Amino acid sequence: MFKIGDIIIYGSQGACRVEDIGVPDISGIIQGKLYYTLSPIFVDGKIFIPVDTTIYMRPIITKEEAENIITQIPSIDTGIVENQNYKIMEDHYKKLLATHDCMDLILLIKSIYNKQQNVKMQGKNIGQTDEKFRKIAEDLLHSEFSIALEIPKSMVSQYIASSVEQLTKGSLHV
Repeated sequence: MFKIGDIIIYGSQGACRVEDIGVPDISGIIQGKLYYTLSPIFVDGKIFIPVDTTIYMRPIITKEEAENIITQIPSIDTGIVENQNYKIMEDHYKKLLATHDCMDLILLIKSIYNKQQNVKMQGKNIGQTDEKFRKIAEDLLHSEFSIALEIPKSMVSQYIASSVEQLTKGSLHV
């Protein structure tokens, strides 16, 4: 069970702070059942969810875990996942998102980036499905990394790019 003040990943909502644990005084709530009151970190609102929900929840990663994940980015082999059937691509992307794992989010982002580079050489653009899922994965990843690394969300992409550049430069001189 989480504690008040904990920052957690809650399903596809992403990073939320546990504001309260108890029975909220609102209609439609099952009396006698404990609920988390969650506040999304990067959007307004409140979420009331039973503490025994089956919706995915986990603690946010630590700064050390985020930095370790970043060091692994250059070695993530993605290939280019292509399929003419957008439903198959969408299912593949949904499976990666459903793990709520930062490495899977990076795999998804990197795969779509590689696909984008490939189609760009052909004078084309990636499809709406690819773009939609890239944005979702980036938002989830950047939200969690922002909190873990204690930097503004808008700086996460630059932080990752700079770190990866340092890593790849360092490996060239070894």
